[in-house]
Amino acid sequence: MDWTAFRLSAALGFWTLVLLLPFAVWLGRLIAHRRFAGRGFVEAAVALPLVLPPTVLGFYLLSAFGTGSPLGRAWEATFGQGLAFSFNGLLAASVLVNLPFAVQPVQNAFAAIPPRVREAGAVSGMAPWRVFLRIELPLAWPGIATAAVLTFAHTLGEFGVVLMVGGSIPGETQTVAIAIYDRVQAFDEAGAAVMSAVLLGISVLALGLTNTLSRRVGRQGRDG
Repeated sequence: MDWTAFRLSAALGFWTLVLLLPFAVWLGRLIAHRRFAGRGFVEAAVALPLVLPPTVLGFYLLSAFGTGSPLGRAWEATFGQGLAFSFNGLLAASVLVNLPFAVQPVQNAFAAIPPRVREAGAVSGMAPWRVFLRIELPLAWPGIATAAVLTFAHTLGEFGVVLMVGGSIPGETQTVAIAIYDRVQAFDEAGAAVMSAVLLGISVLALGLTNTLSRRVGRQGRDG
C-alpha cells in the first residue's frame, strides 16, 4: 500500500470539501428556491463534468493553468511556482470536477423542504438567516452529508483530470488512483490489488451512506 499517495488523496479530498461544500450549499439553495434568468444555464454548467470526458476537461484545465495563459502567468508571478503539475492546481481542478457531486444533492435536499415550513418561520418573525440556520439547514443536512460523502469518494477515485493536470509526481500530485495505474504499468499486480481493494471498500461504503441519506431526503419530501 502506497500510504504517501493515500495521504495525498485524503488531503486532496479534505481541502476539496473545505473549499467546495460552503459554495455548494449556497448555490444549491439558490437554484432550489429561486427562479432567475440563466438558471438553466447554471444547472447545465454544474452538470457539465458528468458528461464531458475527463481528458477533455483536463486538457482545458491544463491549458488554463499553464504558463501560456493569463491565469497561469499571474499565479506563477504571485506565488513563484506554476499552477499546473502542482497540488494547488490539482485542488483547483478537483473543486471544478466535483461541482455536480456537491451541488446536486444539496439542491435536491433544499428543494424537498416544504415551502410552508420556511414561510412559518418568516411569519413568526425570524430573520432570513435564522430561518436558514434553525430550520432549513437541519432539514437539509442529509443532502449536505450526501454531497460531502460523494465529493470525498469521487476525489479519491478521480483519474483522468488528475493525470492531465497533475501528472504523477510522488508526494506532490500522485494520488492513489494514479499510483494504482503506475503499479499496473510496472507489473506490480499485488500492490495494485491492495490499493484497488481499499478504494472499492470506500466506494461501497460511500454508496451505502448516500442511499441511506437519499431515502431520508425522499421521506422528508413526501411528508411535506
